[in-house]
Amino acid sequence: MDAPDRHPGVRPARTGLPGLGFGDNGVMRFLQRPDHDLTYADVFMVPNHSTVGSRLEVDLTTPDRVGTTIPLVVANMTAISGRRMAETTARRGGLAVLPQDIPVDVVAEVVSWVKQRHPVYDTPITLSPTSTVGEALSLLTKRAHGIVVVVEGGSPVGVVTDGQCQGVDRFTQLSEVMTREPLTIPAGTDLPKIFDVLSGERVSAAPVVDGDRLVGVITRKGALRSAIYTPALNGSGELLTSAAVGINGDVSGKASALLAAGVDVLVVDTAHGHQVKAIEALAAVRSVAGSVPVVAGNVVTAQGTRDLIEAGADVVKVGVGPGAMCTTRMMTGVGRPQFSAVEECAAEARSLGKHVWADGGVRHPRDIALALAAGAANVMVGSWFAGTYESAGDIHDDGSGRLYKESFGMASARAVKARTATQSGFERARAGLFEEGISSSRMYLDPARPGVEDLIDQIVAGVRSSCTYAGARTVDELHERAVLGVQSAAGYEEGRPLPTSW
Repeated sequence: MDAPDRHPGVRPARTGLPGLGFGDNGVMRFLQRPDHDLTYADVFMVPNHSTVGSRLEVDLTTPDRVGTTIPLVVANMTAISGRRMAETTARRGGLAVLPQDIPVDVVAEVVSWVKQRHPVYDTPITLSPTSTVGEALSLLTKRAHGIVVVVEGGSPVGVVTDGQCQGVDRFTQLSEVMTREPLTIPAGTDLPKIFDVLSGERVSAAPVVDGDRLVGVITRKGALRSAIYTPALNGSGELLTSAAVGINGDVSGKASALLAAGVDVLVVDTAHGHQVKAIEALAAVRSVAGSVPVVAGNVVTAQGTRDLIEAGADVVKVGVGPGAMCTTRMMTGVGRPQFSAVEECAAEARSLGKHVWADGGVRHPRDIALALAAGAANVMVGSWFAGTYESAGDIHDDGSGRLYKESFGMASARAVKARTATQSGFERARAGLFEEGISSSRMYLDPARPGVEDLIDQIVAGVRSSCTYAGARTVDELHERAVLGVQSAAGYEEGRPLPTSW
């Protein structure tokens, strides 16, 4: 019987010959490939001959030319991507996309604030000597560095940690519990010296001063990280920023306002990017964007990728339904396994001199490495980063001492309600009938990795190791050299570590 015609938007699967080595046409290949679509858990990477002697030899600068030096983009989710996430991620080389639901004037204020942050020193939490322990405790979980700097006239006069706030009345003034005349680090001190000084004094963090003026906070880990990571900066040396715009309303007007606010990367975002309205919105944004990179999505086919690129996208976002907060596939049956979607769309984009971002479905560092092997230039992370100090949500205690934040999908009832706040009650109620996402989920902070930088360290270490196994020194070389196989569910389970007690 003749084989059925393939969907016109789907490229035929590329197949590889058994054995190791480079893939056909300088791209990844499979040992043996099935005729069905694959997701990240379905595949594994085969060790290849390598001349890369160290993970530190690997350069993870992304090939999409948006300015990121590690292949991580924080998804434009209201519960996750805000000013602290944008600042911290850019300092380590990634990018956070501010959600489209945020009013333009608020985005402008956030962008201005982020661009004033230091590329090495973290932003201090500052209070006065007469502020209370309760105020300090409410702010300490906003930052991973774990200290409140007590200031007078712009100069640090004390430092307060969580431990100093325990066992005292919440209305106690900080002047009564703070460490006076704290250790300070002069701005411009070499990173190894900072690490040695903090280690020698047995403190994890200290204020950074320019003369007597407080300019930031540095931690021992921060000094190490700044020696490994390269910040994502724009041409003016400011931390890189991005914001999303939807496809409804005055799209070009909003895009122009975001550009005027200093946004460095524009993202045209909708769940179904391969539709006329999305393509028209993209064209409107492209017409005002000038040289600013424009990202658009989401699609899962080669034809969708081509159509968005022809409408003006520099980068195409790939993924329908793989997100942890998304119920689209269960509600509609629409979507595509993410590995195959990324591979096909990346091949089409590269043939046109453009790139894709893999959006959704990553739960482990291996998934990010596999997305890059499939051809993605950057990988978007959402819910994975929700349970961190830097995510936009407020922190809660579940009653047993475990800390968590609430996360929700951007097509959920909660997100739809926020997005339609200016509409009539009838219109809001009608829109609420069509949500496709989880409205509330507890994302617990991992005590071992409570900050987003901890997760970035874990991810980057995994991706760097993947590159050394593949013999790749760059993201492009990982895509060129990767050799993959297909595994059973048992094969995937075999690769998982045993539980700590069994």
